[in-house]
Amino acid sequence: MERPVCIETARLRLVLLPVDLADRYLAFYERNRAHLARWDPARPEGFYTEAFWRERVLRDHDDFAADRALRLALGWRDDPRGEVIGVCNFNQFVRGAFQAATLGYALDQRAVGAGVMFEALTGALAYMFDALGFHRVMANYLPYNERSGRLLRRLGFVVEGYARDYLFIDGAWRDHVLTALTNPNPTPPDPTRGPAAPLAPRSAGRLP
Repeated sequence: MERPVCIETARLRLVLLPVDLADRYLAFYERNRAHLARWDPARPEGFYTEAFWRERVLRDHDDFAADRALRLALGWRDDPRGEVIGVCNFNQFVRGAFQAATLGYALDQRAVGAGVMFEALTGALAYMFDALGFHRVMANYLPYNERSGRLLRRLGFVVEGYARDYLFIDGAWRDHVLTALTNPNPTPPDPTRGPAAPLAPRSAGRLP
């Protein structure tokens, strides 16, 4: 049975988006194409089509059901249109003795500077730690993305390293600052969760 996810904060609602609303993702990325280009890897073929996003949202549901990832759409609680104004993605779930995931996020240009992503991630991280039982969330950002760095520090993420030529973004291999946040109320790993698996690189911040 599919597990519904709906995280509410004072202003926001974070949901595992239903497949019939996949066009909301398409509208978000089309609206913010130029805004996000500096921070994101090259888009795959068909990215700006509704067919791509229907398939992607179906995969999001499969990945959550299989305990592989949790990808959330952000919207205003009082918006009857259900417009997507951001994304908050926890990928590469690793269980076993590690109990970790990677974090990526992006925010609509119109909402930057209003504390929206801090509010969203505060709620989402609590869900990851308390409801899903993770111990560690890792987020990496471009050194010149100072807004993203400030956000992660405010959330409690600690710098753990610096990776040179980490990801190919905006036409070149880019360095990344490596950060992580651990569960403030740690518990032993749940032995019923899946086994550990290798991690691949991720870039987290898309807040210019």
